Amino acid sequence: MRALRTARKVSLREMQARTGLDRGHLSRLERGLVGASDDTIRRYAEALGVSTAAITHDR
Repeated sequence: MRALRTARKVSLREMQARTGLDRGHLSRLERGLVGASDDTIRRYAEALGVSTAAITHDR
């Protein structure tokens, strides 16, 4: 997830604004410390303009 975000030059702060998710939670998701719900994956993918498959394949 982090690789996709950083490749698109999107900061965690920007992802927070785009997804409505807490920045700390996003960071924990990217580090694999917490799991992601289907809704979170969808929101993350939409925020980056990629398919959910692009997110789940990266896990």
